[in-house]
Amino acid sequence: MSEGRKLTKEELLAKAERPSKESLRLHEFYNGVWEVVPKCCIRNFDDFAIWYTPGVAATCKDIQAHPEKVFAATNKRNAVAVVSDGTRVLGLGNIGPEAGLPVMEGKALLFKYLGGVDAVPICTDAHEAREIIQFVKWLQPSFNGINLEDIEKPKCFEVLDTLRRECRIPVWHDDQQGTAAVTVAGWINALKIVGKPRDKVRIALIGAGAANVAICRMLIAAGADPQKIMLVDSKGILHKGRTEVQHEEPIKWYLTTITNGEQRQGSIAESMEGTDVVVAVSTPGPDKIKPEWVRKMAKDAVVFACANPVPEIWPWDAKEAGARIVATGRSDFPNQVNNSLGFPGIFRGTLDVMARTITDEMCIAAAEELARTAEDKGMSEDYLLPTMDEWTVYPREAVAVGLKAIEQGIAQRKVGRDQLFQEAEQAIRRARAQVKAMQDAGIVRLP
Repeated sequence: MSEGRKLTKEELLAKAERPSKESLRLHEFYNGVWEVVPKCCIRNFDDFAIWYTPGVAATCKDIQAHPEKVFAATNKRNAVAVVSDGTRVLGLGNIGPEAGLPVMEGKALLFKYLGGVDAVPICTDAHEAREIIQFVKWLQPSFNGINLEDIEKPKCFEVLDTLRRECRIPVWHDDQQGTAAVTVAGWINALKIVGKPRDKVRIALIGAGAANVAICRMLIAAGADPQKIMLVDSKGILHKGRTEVQHEEPIKWYLTTITNGEQRQGSIAESMEGTDVVVAVSTPGPDKIKPEWVRKMAKDAVVFACANPVPEIWPWDAKEAGARIVATGRSDFPNQVNNSLGFPGIFRGTLDVMARTITDEMCIAAAEELARTAEDKGMSEDYLLPTMDEWTVYPREAVAVGLKAIEQGIAQRKVGRDQLFQEAEQAIRRARAQVKAMQDAGIVRLP
């Protein structure tokens, strides 16, 4: 293939299918993607008397007398549980906790490599909302944060809201807050490129699940006019005549009452007509969004087709239909709008200041910093957001989040900007150095 030659659609499709084929091969090659590695020295077998019995009893008694010392004497301060019941895994649906485990392991890997956070994948057989809530509460002594993952709606709303109120450690649902933060960051920069103000653009949110419900809330908090937003679920555009929503999903009904000022009705096609921005987080495609619908959008249209593993419309088809900016949730296409750009840095900052919760304002601070990082590096139509390998975005997000938590009075540790950046940078560098050292030594084999 000659350098610089534009790929054909067939070549683009083949490239898009490659990660799935490699995933099947390499997950079995490595028997999973994570393991437990000691962080303390082991000079000889005498050291086990320090790390375990009899010496460890002194540390236990000290924590019993001074509970706050658990953060200094154990790894609790940097430990996060990735909790899922496997009921809504990626775009695969309810595949169960065992089948969801590879996703949680991958999440733990990203937490460590991108944010220096020690995350443990935990898939549970608890499926009722009240069971998941109790299960997470029981985990609190061992962890300093909970990342809820791939839990179906509407119970995911109840689980998150209850745990945020009742837990003594930060709890967030990445499919809600994480997706929303990164999407808002991409939206901010897309509007800068097309020259449209935040409060003037008309937005269609395709899909009204956990992700787009949170995106809707965060877009409004970031300056979008709710009257210019339309939510579209499997039955069509949400409007005040859709009274069945009131009984089925109260959170969705609340958004129904404050959005869609013109009370437009119809399907996805009608919601996109004359719209400036489409954010689709719905059923994996392709062809869930038709090119002819994109053609009817406003000038300089922005299309975020973020279903995984296949976007609702292939980016090249959306561009061909007239969209000026196209983003997906995939790392192998330009403009990846993916949680991996958010949760490692957001949790890094949350843990570093020992925040009691993760607020929407902290997420928006992360989104603004994520957008600013791309702008500093020279954003363009094909570069809305940094990529995962631009690692400085994570300490920058961590600082923004930590400072916002301190400003809001929910941080138990108050640290200055420079120290926050230094600590976050050190944690991330250490994690990456560990991976490189193990690969260089052959402890981790290359395939």
